[in-house]
Amino acid sequence: MKINNPNSNKGAFLLLLIFVILISVTVGLALSLRVSTVDENLKSDRVIKTLVVMEDKNRVLFTDVFIYYPVSQRGALINILGNTGAIFSSLGRVDSIDSVYLEKGIESYKAEIEKLVGQTIPFYIVLNLTKFGELTDMLGGMKIFVPSPVDVKNEDGERYLLPSGVVSLDGEKIQTYLNYEKSDETEDDAIERRQNVLTAFFAALSRNEKIIKDKKSFDVISEKMTSNLDDKEFYRLMTIISQVDSEHLIPRTITGSKRVVDGKTLLFPLYDGDFIKQVFKQVSNSLITLGNTNVNRTYVLEILNGTTVQGLARNTMILLQSAGYDILTTGNADSNDYEKTVIINHIGNAEIAKSLGDFIRCTNIVEEAVISDDDTSTASNVDFTIILGKDFDGRYVKK
Repeated sequence: MKINNPNSNKGAFLLLLIFVILISVTVGLALSLRVSTVDENLKSDRVIKTLVVMEDKNRVLFTDVFIYYPVSQRGALINILGNTGAIFSSLGRVDSIDSVYLEKGIESYKAEIEKLVGQTIPFYIVLNLTKFGELTDMLGGMKIFVPSPVDVKNEDGERYLLPSGVVSLDGEKIQTYLNYEKSDETEDDAIERRQNVLTAFFAALSRNEKIIKDKKSFDVISEKMTSNLDDKEFYRLMTIISQVDSEHLIPRTITGSKRVVDGKTLLFPLYDGDFIKQVFKQVSNSLITLGNTNVNRTYVLEILNGTTVQGLARNTMILLQSAGYDILTTGNADSNDYEKTVIINHIGNAEIAKSLGDFIRCTNIVEEAVISDDDTSTASNVDFTIILGKDFDGRYVKK
């Protein structure tokens, strides 16, 4: 008869216990050493790029790419208009970018925008309008500037009422602010209004930074948003971007040329899509290289045509306005025989002058003495003067 050895059983149990302990220690060590996806992104790309989409009832209200540099806490919002047109591989046809979202979903949408802007966008946040209203209440409201009182009715007879001035809108009012339509409102006005909401959202995050960092509070808040990150990584992302300097967060909108395709009016980015890529590259680089310089301030330009090419200054104005510059005036230079394009720096800011020069590939920068407050000339009202020469092809200065 076979007799079981109790010592043998104890030995087997002890080996099993050691094995379990080793596995637990290994897994625990692996988890402790795992680098955060967000932190890993910062190692390879010093700015954080996040796609932010606001949707409502199977439509895209607005889409922005939020570019944030944590070191200086400076950020930029670049608006991607819903009617931006291109040949989208996910659709297999020319159409508007919002059609990609509606037909293929957020992952394909993000991939197409990445190709459009020429940069990887690791993260996305989707905001549903109804849940965004609830989120607004959780964050204590959104502070918005309403230039004039709103009292309009939609086609269903629903009335929208909003007061004027700087007001803190609750969840219901913020939905009204995003949805109302006025007959005298331009397309640019509607875009600006929706951009104001996103700016207010980041300001609310900054204002509620302590609440965002409280894990229990954040778990409730995060339920109102959708992301491609798990709970832990999403918490990490939001705690970083909630530190943004919202006072200097100025949105930009990429424009282009409109064409009708299959009955739709589509907006095609300038220069076969090269322009939108250059704007994104410029913004990202500026946030890093200019450090604490006030890159979010809007700089005022004067553009003068120093050639015989008709309309060159006006076309360049459209180009630079789309890049976020304010153009005070355009006109003709004192001569139409300038061989080389020149940038005149009136404010003594060499870094911003170089950034402007990089955008049009102009290295011919003249540092002028800083203009006094008593100077009443046109130049005293602008930060930089650009005199276009024969080496400027409408987009770049040729070597």
